[in-house]
Amino acid sequence: MTINEKLATIQTKFKSKKSRFNSFGKYNFRSAEDILEATKPFLLELGVSVVINEHLEEIAGLPVLASKAVISDGKAEMSATAIVGVDLNQKGMNVPQQFGSASSYAKKYALGNLFLIDDTADSDATNNHDKGNVAKPKLQGAALVKAKAFIKSGGSMEAIKKKYDIPADVLKTL
Repeated sequence: MTINEKLATIQTKFKSKKSRFNSFGKYNFRSAEDILEATKPFLLELGVSVVINEHLEEIAGLPVLASKAVISDGKAEMSATAIVGVDLNQKGMNVPQQFGSASSYAKKYALGNLFLIDDTADSDATNNHDKGNVAKPKLQGAALVKAKAFIKSGGSMEAIKKKYDIPADVLKTL
């Protein structure tokens, strides 16, 4: 099995609920730790590892963290990156907390890009238990951008078709 096939397996079977709650914004979310925890069953099964590398950059005088999530099987690897600015004026946080917050956010989005995580409901939430059919979300918005990047990096169209309902006009753009 190639690294593309291993990654596609994780992308199509991956489930991580938004189990954390932001009381200030009153919304549920998932953290980088939640995502990593959800990938653990796949690591030994598929013979892969996932690591996250970060480095600090400066863009237009602003500190920026670049977070790169990498999946490897020891022979080949694939990666996805997220870049997040560090808000040094964020009220109520000291400098280490400001960098830590940006780091957590960048890691979460790098992993989200790698594993094609989007904000649609998981299949359990859209499952029609009477008929046994699962409604797939439409491929659009951020998920479409991620899908294009996945294909460009060597990912398979079949993996995307398993996860999404792809309208004909969108299929032509892939």
